[in-house]
Amino acid sequence: MPVIVSNIRIGLNEPDETAFAIARKRLKVSGDQIASCYFYKRSLDARRRNNICFVISVVLNLHGNEQQIVSRCGDPQIVYKPIDTLDVTIGCSPLLHPIVVVGMGPAGLFCAYLLAKHGYRPVLFERGGCMEERANAVDSFFKGGAFDSRSNVQFGEGGAGTFSDGKLTTRISDGRCRFILEEFVRHGAPKEILVTAKPHIGTDQLRGVLISMRKEIERLGGKIYFNKQVEQIHVKNGAVCGITVDGETIDTEQVVLAIGHSARDTFRSLRQSGIPMEAKEFSVGVRIEQLQTTIDRGLYGELAGHPRLPKGEYQLSHRQDGRCVYTFCMCPGGYVVPSCSEENTVVTNGMSEHARDGKNANAALVVSVGTADFGNDPFGGMMFQEELERNAFSLGGGAYRAPAMNVGALMGKQSEHLRITSVTPTYARGVTGASFASLFPAPILSMLQTGLYRFDRKLPGFSSPEGILTGPETRTSSPIRIVRDLKTYQSIGAAGLYPCGEGAGYAGGIMSAACDGIRVAQAIMAQFAPME
Repeated sequence: MPVIVSNIRIGLNEPDETAFAIARKRLKVSGDQIASCYFYKRSLDARRRNNICFVISVVLNLHGNEQQIVSRCGDPQIVYKPIDTLDVTIGCSPLLHPIVVVGMGPAGLFCAYLLAKHGYRPVLFERGGCMEERANAVDSFFKGGAFDSRSNVQFGEGGAGTFSDGKLTTRISDGRCRFILEEFVRHGAPKEILVTAKPHIGTDQLRGVLISMRKEIERLGGKIYFNKQVEQIHVKNGAVCGITVDGETIDTEQVVLAIGHSARDTFRSLRQSGIPMEAKEFSVGVRIEQLQTTIDRGLYGELAGHPRLPKGEYQLSHRQDGRCVYTFCMCPGGYVVPSCSEENTVVTNGMSEHARDGKNANAALVVSVGTADFGNDPFGGMMFQEELERNAFSLGGGAYRAPAMNVGALMGKQSEHLRITSVTPTYARGVTGASFASLFPAPILSMLQTGLYRFDRKLPGFSSPEGILTGPETRTSSPIRIVRDLKTYQSIGAAGLYPCGEGAGYAGGIMSAACDGIRVAQAIMAQFAPME
């Protein structure tokens, strides 16, 4: 991508070709000098409802000396940028046994994928089922069937992100992100994710992408074992020497631990093995649902419904008295989904399909929590989560129903806990009206209320009284960090063990977790030669 012209603004009613004409004019080149041009990034600026526009960056491949042409322009928004490549260094130390990757969420998947592409033939263990089995188990549970503790919204091929819209938005600036997006597209994701500022694949389309990537890992010599749980990491003389998988011991000296944020039994096993861990801040709260049309009006005003406008998205935050209340994982036209990973607990999350054509919008509305809430024990946050989830199961009345309130009830504007009017809750197992005062500690409840008041000023309609709050949202990020060396990515307590991704406390979302998986794969490849 040699030349990028940024910050090109076009109106809603202007054709896309206008951006190319503006780019050519700013670059001061003729049409004959352009070999090709295409969009690099495209976002929507809706801060001023009377002047909503698209903000576009355009890539131009030029005949002639591109660097010289850019230098002549003297415009900081016109840059020459060589094509990004993923740096891989191959080491020479021999591997005694194959590299083991534990977990097939974004971190484990991309780590194994990169290792396989370079001849390392990794062995991947995933406690949950393959996509086909997992989708059936989740669908059955949503329809009232039995809960499967191995294959569910948290566990199985693709990890928790599979049933969370496939949102690829990230705040990190890392060249690995482009590689991830391109590989997703190569395996069937829509090409638009390469351009849009807030890319998403959609739960429905992400499934096929993951199956395609799995098949490529296998084609390249990697081995994938589903419904196989790694129960113990064996450490001898300060280094990994093997693992136990469903009672069977397997020799290995290199283990990538990409277990996700919900593998509580694995965390407990690691503690028994003496692996250093520490408590980490995370957030808890609820899912808020409003009509998508309400959100669109709040964001776009009179232009809501314009055919070129996407479904409205928001990201809101407020900090007060050492805490933050904020929204994240916003799902336009989406659904609130049952997301527990243990029996007799209730956990919520959100998802959308690619079309985002559901009637409701939903997002997590959560409050930060830390050691002041749950103590300094490394497992304090995890136990805090567990207590909330068990209490929610009781408040919901069992059968995995979730406790729910109207926004108006939490804000003290109605006496009933739950009255369903214009907004119908989408939580598949059903909801039961209950007071969140019986679920959350007072400081968290107070911050949720503060958030509702504050955010309605920023986004009119956000706190419409008929909106539905369903809880609890507890799996915002891992409550534990598995301590690793910042240079080698290896556990402080076990050489050859690579804590990786969101579950280990080093990522937050699909893109950052995938980047961390790639980062760890690069570190391993720099030491060792591929398997012969």
